[in-house]
Amino acid sequence: MLKIIMSFLFFSLAAYASESTSNTAIPDITMTWAGLSALFIFAVGYYFVAAEEKYEIDKAKPALFIGTFMFMLVAAYYALNGLDMNLVHTQAQHLILEIAEIFFFLFVAMTYIESLLHMNVFDSLKYSLVSKGYTYRQLFWVTGILAFFISPIADNLTTALILSTVLITIEKKRKDFLVPAAINIVVAANAGGAWSPFGDITTLMAWTAGKGDFVDFLYLFPASIIGYVVTAVILSRFVPTDVPAFDVTKEKKPVMAAGSKVVIALGVFTIFSAVMSHQVLHLPAMWGMMFGLSLLKLYSYGLKKKYGVDHFNVFESMSKIENNTLMFFFGILAAVGALYFIGWLGLAAVVYNPDVLGPTWSNIGVGFLSAIVDNVPVMSAVLKANPVMDLSQWMLVTLTAGVGGSLISFGSAAGVGVMGKLHGIYTFGAHMKYSWTILIGYIVSVAVWYVQYQILGIGI
Repeated sequence: MLKIIMSFLFFSLAAYASESTSNTAIPDITMTWAGLSALFIFAVGYYFVAAEEKYEIDKAKPALFIGTFMFMLVAAYYALNGLDMNLVHTQAQHLILEIAEIFFFLFVAMTYIESLLHMNVFDSLKYSLVSKGYTYRQLFWVTGILAFFISPIADNLTTALILSTVLITIEKKRKDFLVPAAINIVVAANAGGAWSPFGDITTLMAWTAGKGDFVDFLYLFPASIIGYVVTAVILSRFVPTDVPAFDVTKEKKPVMAAGSKVVIALGVFTIFSAVMSHQVLHLPAMWGMMFGLSLLKLYSYGLKKKYGVDHFNVFESMSKIENNTLMFFFGILAAVGALYFIGWLGLAAVVYNPDVLGPTWSNIGVGFLSAIVDNVPVMSAVLKANPVMDLSQWMLVTLTAGVGGSLISFGSAAGVGVMGKLHGIYTFGAHMKYSWTILIGYIVSVAVWYVQYQILGIGI
């Protein structure tokens, strides 16, 4: 992993050697002791992020360390060399604003998901699926389709975690079902998240950065669903057709708590508020999300008065949020921000020049890099480098970063989450056995994008 990251960055440096890197506003300090040290720290830190299972260290720990330390290192260099400290302050403020928009958006989304879990909404869904007598292959398709259409609203990680829990409830041992079905959920969740501005952290980043309006992302639906269906059709051939054992007389049907349907409606309205805030009111999307959280808190107060304090407590839902995920995003986005401030991302952006690879091939390559490194830092790096591209190319990189993360099991948050849920069953090796099916779907998605945007001009 370390060698891959270092090779990519130094290839970019070599390719850019003949270009001018001067920036009148921000000094280029890439080849100084601070710039080289920060690059080394990022590479080593990200190695531990990628190898969290090997070292049994939560990925948030190295991410948070490198994100904070790298910026402090750059600030120390500025202070020691008498450079303009106002630049450090301004860049830090801008970075905090960018991170806060994503941070609070995810915070509210996670609060709603935990609230619905507490009110047995997803347990009811799980029971409904396993009690209908579906075959393994039918369950493969049902969970995949649900993942594709839930992830645009609930985000790909949450969707993958919920539906992988359903899988392990249906069957605990048969790898001939669990492995293809787990891959199907990861691919579906990532593909479904690619056509929604808040279905994946990468699309959320592109949307909040103003690279497209809300409707622009919806035009990625054909490329997302066709690519997913191609992969799913091939994968389904490896899934058995017999019916899993399930005794409906011994399994108690979960009952959704009173008020759960209203919470679902509030969640949908919260997403609507986020869209309106960003598109119409020109406020950050998280503003609408926080408004939705206020409505949930008010409703929880009414439920407490009616049913008692133990029925539903929104603060209890907040306490169950995966804070390590939020800390990971803070750390990794801060680290990428430091690389931008130093000047490294300006060097990497040279691959987008027409005389090197150009936007289309570079964006296709982003998908493969996302699978190796993880799509969040890759997308963050592209946004920070901010190459000159039209809307169609920004939609392409959104598609490839989202879908490309499925090529390797740890290339996306959804894949990492499912690996944790199906520990010892859905592994790197098990995923790679079927990765060729995902590659075919990836190629099909890009081909659909090309026909839609470059030939027909739809979505531009």
